[in-house]
Amino acid sequence: MTAHEYLGPLRERPFRMLWLGQTASSVGDAVIYIALVFAVLDVGSKADLGLILAAFWLARTLFLLVGGVWADRLPRRVIMLACDGVRAAIEAFTCVMVLRGDMEIWMFLVTGAVFGAAAAVFGPASTGLIPQLVSGEGLQRANALLGLSRSAVNIAGPAVSGVLVAAFGPGWVFGINSFSFVISAAFLVMLRVPPRAAPERQTFFADLARGWREVSSRTWLWASMIVFSFSNIAIAALTVLSAVVADEELGGAKALGIMGAGASLGGVLGGVYALRARPSRPLLVQFLIMIPLAFHLFLLIPPAPLAVLTVTAAAWVFGVQAGNAIWEANLQRRIPQDAMSRVSSYDWLVSIVFMPVGLTLAPIAADSFGLDATLAACATLTLVANLAILLVPSVRNLRGIGVAPAAAVPAAPAPHYESAGGAPQADLP
Repeated sequence: MTAHEYLGPLRERPFRMLWLGQTASSVGDAVIYIALVFAVLDVGSKADLGLILAAFWLARTLFLLVGGVWADRLPRRVIMLACDGVRAAIEAFTCVMVLRGDMEIWMFLVTGAVFGAAAAVFGPASTGLIPQLVSGEGLQRANALLGLSRSAVNIAGPAVSGVLVAAFGPGWVFGINSFSFVISAAFLVMLRVPPRAAPERQTFFADLARGWREVSSRTWLWASMIVFSFSNIAIAALTVLSAVVADEELGGAKALGIMGAGASLGGVLGGVYALRARPSRPLLVQFLIMIPLAFHLFLLIPPAPLAVLTVTAAAWVFGVQAGNAIWEANLQRRIPQDAMSRVSSYDWLVSIVFMPVGLTLAPIAADSFGLDATLAACATLTLVANLAILLVPSVRNLRGIGVAPAAAVPAAPAPHYESAGGAPQADLP
């Protein structure tokens, strides 16, 4: 297969518009975190920063399932446009207030929560939109291209952000992030989406239940999500504990930065692999390439040479990036379009809920049981989980390209509820 064929989804104008918009948005995502840290610390404390990040993640968690239901009910492109508009407005407001010196902690809390809610609604709509734009054979390459652009931007993004904050202050970086959402929205406006049949009108909770039936009726799906939860706990713990190891035993921030650069490069290589790979048993490959995460954790006890740790950091992020593209393509091929966003929202929920669990418990466990014991437990957890899942026949034997059925699993009679109304790298306010 030639490079021209690897980039095949970009020849389809609708996907090209989506990719350009998401790449522009990724630029903003890559520079905003450092600006947020310095903007908050200028007017508050580290505890305030923790509260603001918690507000973002809590709102994102609470609105994920809402986003999944809306994205299956309404035109996904319209939902994404609305979310981009909300986030652009929030970041523009923050830019102005920070530049004027009028931004207060309560404002950061409110804007962080609204930003998190918009991100939660955007994610399932975006995942559900891709199979409307790309044919089944090109789905893995399409997801790989989206992940590849994010990884490539993340290599230089934090460094560029640091330079911008040092030179001009954090306010202007919020303006850059706002403009990135404007660009994303502009490409969405130019995107033409094939029409899809209007879904049957149900209550909000009946829609949620129908999405859950799509998950629970597929053993390979719910079993995989359980393993993802274990891996996400280990990844979150690694985020905290690798910084401790670097500070205490590897010489500090420089070592952590070198491992981070290796991880970013691994993400790019994982995207390139996903462009080329056509595994006959995709989930078998996906879980096997996640095993280097366990090796990296084990090699921190005591820490191996920095060069070795940089290679294993690249290897496990390679597995995450390639595995994400493989996983999302299989969801998009096998889940019916009228339930795709709801299933995606459950998938996102598992990923997001367990990250704060790992971030919170890892330092507590390290203080109680020791750093090495905590690292060993996390390594064992992810190693056992990613090997044990291969004992499940529907995971091990799932074959390459599947085609989503025309309709979702038939809805069982649902009780009458009042309608509640009408997503290992996340964007931050």
